[in-house]
Amino acid sequence: MAMRRGVGLAAFDKHQRTAQQYSDLGSTILQTHISELTDQLLTFQAALKKFAQSHADEIRSDPVFRSEFVKMCSAIGVDPLASSSANKKGSFWAELLGSDVNDFFFELAVRIIEICRRTRDVNGGLMLVEDVKGRINSVPGRPPVSQEDIVRAVNTLAPLGHGFGIVRLANKDFIRSVPQELSRDQAVAIEATQAMGYISVPILRDNLTWETARCIAVLDDLVASGLVWVDEQARPKEYWTPSWIRQ
Repeated sequence: MAMRRGVGLAAFDKHQRTAQQYSDLGSTILQTHISELTDQLLTFQAALKKFAQSHADEIRSDPVFRSEFVKMCSAIGVDPLASSSANKKGSFWAELLGSDVNDFFFELAVRIIEICRRTRDVNGGLMLVEDVKGRINSVPGRPPVSQEDIVRAVNTLAPLGHGFGIVRLANKDFIRSVPQELSRDQAVAIEATQAMGYISVPILRDNLTWETARCIAVLDDLVASGLVWVDEQARPKEYWTPSWIRQ
């Protein structure tokens, strides 16, 4: 019995050693792969920097070229607008191309804020990105911007809180410049206004199968936020988006 017990312990010890060897081999292979991937990433980043420096003028002035460059950055995990504590010079673009490109997006964000502020009484705090682009590109002497530029500039405002953001309604991108987030019901109601410019309790109730109380609550919230205006003379009451009223 003692010999059998000894053989069992020896086999167990051998199994443990084999398992440890496989574990060590797996760790070595994993570390090798990590090292290789790190080297490849550094090579890609170096190539990206060289490309950015060679095509700085196109990145600054051409929105299509700028968009493709950002996609290249994203493919290797580089956020051109992000800065880090290790990078005292600022963002990736500020370091590579000087402050011009970096400032471009922050200056664009300021212009977007100003446009949204001026038009809030007209659109209730929701403005099509396409409309913002049209206003900005109508100013002579400035480099053209794309919708992607505008979305990226709005995203730089995220640290300021919930005042600005991009929302997608009826397959279109809007800039939200009101402090609160839209609830799901509010977003659905706003989407419904895109067809005729207005909604009503019967429209929501009949098309969305909502209870009357739910329709009234959503519409009251939208009125309080300034996102819709109510026509008290219509029967039933009609709730209009400000941009349609001004057309």
